[in-house]
Amino acid sequence: MDLGNLSDYYIVIVVLACLVVGYCIKNITWLDAVSNEYIPMIMAILGAVLGCIAKGHLSLDNIVYGALSGLASTGLHQMFKRTIHCMGEKREDGK
Repeated sequence: MDLGNLSDYYIVIVVLACLVVGYCIKNITWLDAVSNEYIPMIMAILGAVLGCIAKGHLSLDNIVYGALSGLASTGLHQMFKRTIHCMGEKREDGK
């Protein structure tokens, strides 16, 4: 499977930027007022805006790919969180 085509649909810099912003929203105390249920929507909107900035112009493709990249950052965060949680459980069991 060739993963080179993923860069056609996901904008890596947008994924990373949204990952950082989402991490900040989750961990900065004065942002505790933002409910967890709004984070995917915030990442999709931020990703759409950053996608247009990263690609240099406003188009439907850039908005959609940016929003997908923002949502991918939410999924990536969950994957990291579950992986780290599972690794922590294995260490406690001594395995």
